[in-house]
Amino acid sequence: MKAIIPVAGAGAKLRPHTYTQPKALIPIAGKTILSFIVDQLHAAGITEFIFIVGYLGEKIQEYVTQTYPHLTCHCIYQNERQGTGHAVELTKSIVGDDEVFVVLGDTICEYDVAEVLASPHSMLGVKRVDDPRGFGVAAVDSEGFIEHVVEKPSIPKSNLALVGLYKIKETHILFECLRHLFTQNIKSHGEYNLTDALDCMLKRGAKFKSFRVKNWFDCGKKETLLESNATLLKKFGGQIHPSLVSENSIIVPPVSIGAGCVLKNAIVGPHVAIGANSHIQYSIVRDSIIGSYANLFEVVIDNSLIGSDASVKGLSRSLNIGDNTEIDFG
Repeated sequence: MKAIIPVAGAGAKLRPHTYTQPKALIPIAGKTILSFIVDQLHAAGITEFIFIVGYLGEKIQEYVTQTYPHLTCHCIYQNERQGTGHAVELTKSIVGDDEVFVVLGDTICEYDVAEVLASPHSMLGVKRVDDPRGFGVAAVDSEGFIEHVVEKPSIPKSNLALVGLYKIKETHILFECLRHLFTQNIKSHGEYNLTDALDCMLKRGAKFKSFRVKNWFDCGKKETLLESNATLLKKFGGQIHPSLVSENSIIVPPVSIGAGCVLKNAIVGPHVAIGANSHIQYSIVRDSIIGSYANLFEVVIDNSLIGSDASVKGLSRSLNIGDNTEIDFG
């Protein structure tokens, strides 16, 4: 089985950070969004990955090459962003007749990956949501089999949202349906959506069974990214690199602190993730994500997202600043 991970999106809701960093490489709980996905699938036995890249795609390619040299990785460029269906269709020559597990590049979920892979059926991950109108929506029968899927319906017939996890066994039908979308110019909300191809597969006799995810961590915007960071740190405990230099400072777990960091007269935590080689002095930081090589001096911040190579001096409360930024409130 091959894993397909579309990561070509621009991540507009996470700007200014995604002006210089692909959304999939945004840090969370001591890792990147992409590494959470790849590590989870690799632990279940998948060793071949296809990344569909576009915006800042060279950074994704470099990261994958350096971080996962032991895996078989392919990068395909989606030069025109025409939707998830178009993205998956680009993988046809690499996939062949193999089964695939498609995971959207901003989807961190908690579920039994091995159980899903071992199922004799194609599988779609679902979760109940209060308002499903912004998601793909699945109608499910009493035995858990999918009857119908639709992308972002104005009047949903179910509150089961598709979470971006798709195990597909009948890939020959998948690519036939994707070709059908293109030839008939069938679009949803202006794009060729994978959801429409899945519905086409259902109509052509493919069987999909639903599986529920235990948790779904939203990484799409600042507020939900920070919430997910806190939840993941509480769940996995976070890690403090042994090279940390801490002088007259207090760490309130759970936190994640990267290599080469320096804390001086600081209080850090809870729910703080700090990238490598960052310096925090005479400051209080909680419920925040701090990038690598950042420098914080005499600040009190919470619920903040600070990019790499950023410098903040003075007093502040809530920030959302991108990479290579310098702020002086003095």
